[in-house]
Amino acid sequence: MEPTPTPAPELVAFLEELPEPHIVLDAHYRIRAANAAYRRKFGAAAGVLGRPCYEVSHHFSEPCDLAGESCPLAQARTSGGRARVLHLHHTPGGEEYVQIELAPVSGSAAQPQLFVEKMATLPMAQAQPAEQGLVGRAPAFQQMLALLARVAGAPAAVLLLGETGTGKELVARALHQASPRAQRAWVPVDCSSLPETLFESELFGHERGAFTGATHARPGLVDAATGGTLFLDEVGDIPLAMQVKLLRLLESGTYRRVGSTELRQADIRVVSATHRDLPRMVAEGRFREDLFYRLSSFPIRLPPLRERREDIPLLAQALLERVAAPRKLRLSEDALALLQAQPFPGNVRELRNLLERAALLCDGAALEAAHVQQALACGLVPPAHSSAPTSAPVPSALVPAAPAPALPPALPPATRPAPRSAQDWAQLIAEHTGPRAELAARLGISERTLYRRLRALRGAGRPAA
Repeated sequence: MEPTPTPAPELVAFLEELPEPHIVLDAHYRIRAANAAYRRKFGAAAGVLGRPCYEVSHHFSEPCDLAGESCPLAQARTSGGRARVLHLHHTPGGEEYVQIELAPVSGSAAQPQLFVEKMATLPMAQAQPAEQGLVGRAPAFQQMLALLARVAGAPAAVLLLGETGTGKELVARALHQASPRAQRAWVPVDCSSLPETLFESELFGHERGAFTGATHARPGLVDAATGGTLFLDEVGDIPLAMQVKLLRLLESGTYRRVGSTELRQADIRVVSATHRDLPRMVAEGRFREDLFYRLSSFPIRLPPLRERREDIPLLAQALLERVAAPRKLRLSEDALALLQAQPFPGNVRELRNLLERAALLCDGAALEAAHVQQALACGLVPPAHSSAPTSAPVPSALVPAAPAPALPPALPPATRPAPRSAQDWAQLIAEHTGPRAELAARLGISERTLYRRLRALRGAGRPAA
């Protein structure tokens, strides 16, 4: 019979003095010791000693790796080395994200192997509705969060890649707040709003007389971010001529103010973000390849809302608390079901805006499906060709949405009925009664090309449908 493993008194005494929560596990996942920091954070050790860690932390009846989670102990047993994972743990304050580092302790035939597990809560994200910060628990969200947790304490340049509305600035701020620079400056820069003529001056500052109107010396945003984080939002919009100056800053950590020969040292951590396809821009010559690699030392992709649809109830409640404050609105089940049925191409930003409109339309204590439907209707744009009816119809968003009819498949290139003359185009357009997108699809051309053809027909005096 295998002897019951007991941690050495010296190990227990050492862990007891550490400020971070630590426990000692045996190879069967049972907790054999817990230090004072663990007892303060997660509860009295007397109630956990001898119990499996997965039962205490996750309320599971089987090990994490058998329940769809990544298990650090299983990884360490396989590799023989350290393991690091991000988990959702049950705590007295509810579920919290916890960064786990596990290391094996040498064992022998007489003393089975033990493992020391260090736990650190991750305040940058919540698994329940919160007034601030990142909120989510979907697998795609947790994958992103695990990458953020790994790079937060490092000086590496981080590039956040994601569609519009996925919360890139919110993620960048969370990254700053979890870094050693959290108590220093956080300086966001909207690169898309800076004209090329002012970009260098705004970023690096200028000296008195450097250009017309420079009546006094002025520090730039790099100066303002000293010791902290400089966040370059929409970095794909930086003018090509200015990219080389930013590259110099990243490569050497130095810069010059406009109109100065003095070389200044920059003490900043750079985080950038874009919704653009930078590799494609590099291939097209619109973005410097060397700058791309400097910015993307550690790229992190932010998942769109459609990839974390199970987070919509959590996000909706959290966002509603933010946009409706100080009111305490709750979401009805029907309203929540309607929200989950929406495509949200604008991602979390679109969800937030929709909830804000719905809250303004709600006079009661509960947000119902009718309020969400009315808020959806507010965003509808009537077709330009429709005539005004004699009586106001019910907005289409108030009626349960029906799936859009599928467009007929485009014909193969060899059999497309491509018109050859203006008369052919005029006849085809006159006979077509459906949407122009459908016509473009049938012809195998883009809508932009179709509209150019229509403008050409109008210029020639032909009917344009």
